[in-house]
Amino acid sequence: METKFWDRAVGALSGRRLFTGAQARRAKWSAWWAGRLGRSDRGMTTSEYAVGTIAACAFAAVLYKVVNSGPVLSALQSLVEDALDAKF
Repeated sequence: METKFWDRAVGALSGRRLFTGAQARRAKWSAWWAGRLGRSDRGMTTSEYAVGTIAACAFAAVLYKVVNSGPVLSALQSLVEDALDAKF
């Protein structure tokens, strides 16, 4: 009599003899759920990419406004001038 796929898979994963009865049913369901749960978080979905892209664009816009504001721009300019005028 040939064993079924799940029986062979569970037996191979457990490294022990093949289960029988209720043990086999529990092992089959455990292997099935482990496979299902393991696949659920492998990557982002399209909606997650969309939200992430929008958030990144919003952050870039805020950062652009901050860096191009008067006080920050003058501070960066004086920092660069001081670095170029440094004596060694």
